[in-house]
Amino acid sequence: MAKHSASQGNKMKNYVIASATLVGLMLIISRSGQAADPDESARLKKLEEAVQALQKDNAQLKQDNAQLKHEVSDLKKQNAPAVAVSREVSAKKQVTYDGKTYVEKNVAVPEKPPIYVVPRGPEIKLTLGGSIQMNFEDGDVSAFEGSFGLNRKTDRFRIRRAKINLIGEFAEDFDFKIEGNFGLSDGISSNRTAFAGNDIFVNWHRFPEAQIKVGQWKAPFGLELLTPDESLFTIERSLPTGAITPERQIGAQLWGEPFTNVWPEEKDLLTYYVGIFNGNGRNATINDNNNFMTVGRLEVMPFKGKIFGQASSLKLGGNVLNSRDDKGTNISQTLNLLVNQDGSLTPYILPGADERTAWGVDAWLTVGPFDLIGEYLAEDVDGRTVAGHAPGFANFDPSGGYVQGSYFIIPKKLQAVVKWETLEPDQVNDDSIQSITGGLNYYIHGDSLKLMLNYIHTWSDFREAHPQFGDDQFDEVIGRLQVVF
Repeated sequence: MAKHSASQGNKMKNYVIASATLVGLMLIISRSGQAADPDESARLKKLEEAVQALQKDNAQLKQDNAQLKHEVSDLKKQNAPAVAVSREVSAKKQVTYDGKTYVEKNVAVPEKPPIYVVPRGPEIKLTLGGSIQMNFEDGDVSAFEGSFGLNRKTDRFRIRRAKINLIGEFAEDFDFKIEGNFGLSDGISSNRTAFAGNDIFVNWHRFPEAQIKVGQWKAPFGLELLTPDESLFTIERSLPTGAITPERQIGAQLWGEPFTNVWPEEKDLLTYYVGIFNGNGRNATINDNNNFMTVGRLEVMPFKGKIFGQASSLKLGGNVLNSRDDKGTNISQTLNLLVNQDGSLTPYILPGADERTAWGVDAWLTVGPFDLIGEYLAEDVDGRTVAGHAPGFANFDPSGGYVQGSYFIIPKKLQAVVKWETLEPDQVNDDSIQSITGGLNYYIHGDSLKLMLNYIHTWSDFREAHPQFGDDQFDEVIGRLQVVF
């Protein structure tokens, strides 16, 4: 259609030029004031014939333009979103009973219109999506998270996550996201689920180098934490990630890619994040005190190209965090950190005020079908005296990390994964928990439809040093079906 329109435009331009030329020639001849000889008469006749041919072609061009406008109008109608959908009528059999006999007859039933979604306001983009993750967990369930002994879990099927989200963008350089999760705790019991908010934010992206984001999302601390759940190579994140990272928070953030415009081909070279947050976790309506949690992260991609003919890249990251928390704040919101008397772990709720400082470094190397990822996280949790009240706990410095390697046995289809991880809560002697995971991922349709299987072997240094508490090594098998829509 575009080529046809351009051709018609060029044709009209040529006709206009030719018309102007002919008219000019006729004016020159008429003003000469001399009697026309036979040769001039012949030329004049040819000019008159050319004008007549031009008029005929112009009439045809007008007709072609009218046809073109009609075709464009029809095309717009076909592409326009349906505002009203006609209800087609179909026949349906209906049986009635008058007390003596059954009567069967055809009854007209209107068809239901198809479902469609249109923006309510001036959004230029509106996307509805979500994901479902179903787990099968057998053996020493969640032992790698410190769930054994007093905190033991049983074999189960589990709705791990069930998200639904809406993402939109405005012409005024704003984008937004609102996402809820049916797989979160209902706030009454950790064994029950309910629908609650995940990511709820608005982002101003007028300048890619300096974007402003407000709302609730994952605070920028930790590579594994910031990797979307649906894109992980293992079914669950590591224990140090869950114990030390701040997870989702409510706050504001400045972030961007400084080289987006000045060096477009290297826009991924540097990305920064600086944010302030309440520090009390997701969906919390208050801040525990007048202090904010400050978080910063820097990512550098010094190499992106090819190694041995394979698409390759190297990304390095570092992050810092500082927070002053009051008594009763949960500082391990997603997994566990507090050491029980038998070496198992539970969420750490502060018995007194503290000041926390955390840091971490990470690296991700990709060479074709091979990925190597490593991350180390550490935190200082120091007691703080408030209004004469002692903190009520001894200072401790949890730390840990993981190394993970993966390889596509069948390109983009079958992937093998191995991960080793360790966490030292540093609250009692020999309280480290270590795990090794082996897994297979089968990508039926990328991350959108994926099957995962993990075997996890875990051992507890504390229980090995205190055999009176029972087993110190644990085994678990986890399977997952993931759908992203």
